Amino acid sequence: MKKIIVLAKQVPDTSNITGNAMKEDGTVNRAALPAVFNPEDLNALELALTLKDITGCEVTVLSMGPPKAIEILKHSLYLGADKVYLISDRKFSGADTLATSYVLSGAIQYLGGADLVVAGRQAIDGDTGQVGAQVAEKLGFNIISYVKKFISTDNNEITVEKDGDLQTEIIKTELPVLLTVTDDANFPRYPNTLNMLKYMNAELDINIEDEKRDYYKERNLSIQTLNMDQLGLDPERCGLKGSPTKVHNIKNIVLKGGDLKIFDNNPGGVMGLVKEIIKDYTEV
Repeated sequence: MKKIIVLAKQVPDTSNITGNAMKEDGTVNRAALPAVFNPEDLNALELALTLKDITGCEVTVLSMGPPKAIEILKHSLYLGADKVYLISDRKFSGADTLATSYVLSGAIQYLGGADLVVAGRQAIDGDTGQVGAQVAEKLGFNIISYVKKFISTDNNEITVEKDGDLQTEIIKTELPVLLTVTDDANFPRYPNTLNMLKYMNAELDINIEDEKRDYYKERNLSIQTLNMDQLGLDPERCGLKGSPTKVHNIKNIVLKGGDLKIFDNNPGGVMGLVKEIIKDYTEV
């Protein structure tokens, strides 16, 4: 195993949803919500870094989003990633999972492919769990989803534990393969202090003044931005044009609990509980 690509996403913090969380076109109003590193993508990165510790392979983090997503790319460098890239173009905005997976798979091919692609099981802003599988299909990779534990690897194979509906499965597969990882797989490591000092001034290449480009490149502080023209993608398959999924409306739903009733641990209490259950069903 020589090269791993991790798919990471900066997502709105869904624990702080507000009334203006959606735009009129049905896309997320990201400016209205604080942004965070998608939690399960951190688990995916940790798995990749664990493999780097074992095999010495190269770990590249790839993120699709606005320039603000540099925050999670720098965090990836702090954790130990070797390279990071931002896929950013206004023509990609409003993409659903189909358009997103098309762009991501195109970027992976542009970067020369990988032996292993790792992603979080799903992103908390959509919860579809579709992007990983769609990327695998477009790359022609096998996929193991719901990975909850890394077991072992050699040069051409990897063995993992998969979380099934009724049981867990131990799966060994040849590379290349795409894994989607759950939050049970590991505990993400903390940023490395030396890496933080090294990369704290990293900047997107599109934001670096011409006279400073050599300075940033020599110190590996220039983060490359990839756009649609560079990747050679079909504009009809990108952004809103390439997205058949449309969100027309969202509603804030507040779940309220009923009255708390406590039943004694005796025959009378059990009888009271049974009557209460029967009452609930007869009133439906």
